[in-house]
Amino acid sequence: MLGIICGLVFGLLAAVSMLPMEFPDKRSALLGAFFNRCGIGFAIGAAWGSPQLTALHLPGWSVGVAFGFILSTADAIITKAYVPILTIGTVGGGVIGWLIGR
Repeated sequence: MLGIICGLVFGLLAAVSMLPMEFPDKRSALLGAFFNRCGIGFAIGAAWGSPQLTALHLPGWSVGVAFGFILSTADAIITKAYVPILTIGTVGGGVIGWLIGR
């Protein structure tokens, strides 16, 4: 449940931060960013506590960083905006992983 909440908040923050920007199809860009960031929180929350992750003995933030980076990569490749998308996804994933890991 915490992963869903964190994902929704992360998605809203990402979409709101994009409002002043110009896009050919702004609605699609905002929805894409929202669902990508929401998916990061959902995936971290769903995976946390799984036997595979537990066996690795990794801190929550590092799991979040990995999920955030991997799930942001497709959007970064499509838009060619590598630095902002990968940075925000990785940092946001790390924060969500840290929160869920606590």
